[in-house]
Amino acid sequence: MSAPKCSVAVCQFTATNNKENNLQIVKQLVSEAAQKQAKIVFLPEASDYIAANKNEAKAFAEPLNGTLMNEYRNLAKTRKVWLSVGGFHELVNEHQIFNTHVLIDDEGEIKSVYKKLHLFDVSIPELNVNLRESDLNEAGRHLVPPVMTPAGPLALAICYDLRFPELSIIQRKQGANILTYPSAFTKATGALHWETLLRSRAIETQCYVIAAAQYGKHNEKRTSYGQALIVDPQGKIIAECPKYREGHETNQSIAIAEIDSNLIQKVRTEMPVFQHRRSDIYQLQVVGGEKIPINDEETFSFAHKIIPASTVFYRTRHCYAFTNIRCVVPGHVLISTVRCCKRLEDLTSEEVTDLFLTAVKVQKAVENEYSASSSTLCVQDGKHAGQTIPHVHIHILPRKPNDFEVNDEIYDRLAKHDREESQEPLRNVTEMSQEADTLRKYFYQ
Repeated sequence: MSAPKCSVAVCQFTATNNKENNLQIVKQLVSEAAQKQAKIVFLPEASDYIAANKNEAKAFAEPLNGTLMNEYRNLAKTRKVWLSVGGFHELVNEHQIFNTHVLIDDEGEIKSVYKKLHLFDVSIPELNVNLRESDLNEAGRHLVPPVMTPAGPLALAICYDLRFPELSIIQRKQGANILTYPSAFTKATGALHWETLLRSRAIETQCYVIAAAQYGKHNEKRTSYGQALIVDPQGKIIAECPKYREGHETNQSIAIAEIDSNLIQKVRTEMPVFQHRRSDIYQLQVVGGEKIPINDEETFSFAHKIIPASTVFYRTRHCYAFTNIRCVVPGHVLISTVRCCKRLEDLTSEEVTDLFLTAVKVQKAVENEYSASSSTLCVQDGKHAGQTIPHVHIHILPRKPNDFEVNDEIYDRLAKHDREESQEPLRNVTEMSQEADTLRKYFYQ
């Protein structure tokens, strides 16, 4: 799908609270980029709007199936370009807005959706910076894998994510050749750090870095730094739009560069830093592993038993979480490994890490759903430890004050819960699937 060389365009402009005017500017920028043979066009964060106040910001947000996103999709299809819409104000419901990076292909189809992980809640009085992004937006909960594009595997991030190198390292490990940071850096922080941060991410990951940018004076309270950039894997700036200058309050421009996959390979071969990493001493892992969509038509093996996918509420590369046929307490769920292994010692280090990181993530979700304040996590590792299903699994039981007359009674109940004389009733697949559907909201949005 990707060619050895591919032209891309990075854009910047000065968005305001006039959504229609912003859209017309976007159309002009994309048209110009397409005429110059760019295959992918990158728009800055908040291309939809930059509001004058919080109430306006909430009122202007739209869902991904709304009118404005349809305009972007039609634009990509009409101009036959891939379009990166960086930092769209995504309305999920009346209580939830996300800062969302949407990647659209040249057929107008949405290929990937990333919700910003790191929210810009920063106060630096001497620089006149005082922003709390969390007053409007909710933080995302997941990474998304790189997407294959005409320029190669491309990873999505947004603005403040740039300051967290762990994210870019993981994206490179997942196969990214291009990192993207659509942004609206403040004038003050941009002058201090913008270029340095972008070049650093390129050098340390040996990836191209593409950063579309907002520029200039959006309203009386907010001014952005500009300088949309494309940086090559050696840290060299190969395309650039203007930096903010006093007296020049708006700017509308694009910069074109060529993504060269041969250069990426050359840089990584000559200095193979990812091969030289001491993973025997330190590692960087995604908490809970790589999230994988659930296909309700498939099934999972739990030793000799078959688990319907409809009862599974979270899946990673190495494990899956599912609802229980017999519950000792409400919300009692299980996590098992995808590969059938009898004992913990049979798992690889990666599987062990994924299993227990997923357990922490699932524990948090079931505590939230069942208004619990604590949890009991239990592994019965082998027959004489009470394991009745010869497949590694973790029990997660959300706990509340006085849920048992004697707190440790839970272990006796757990040991007996899957026997014929158990007090706990068997649940049907419909009931288990309904609970799984409720829990999925904590992992798939």
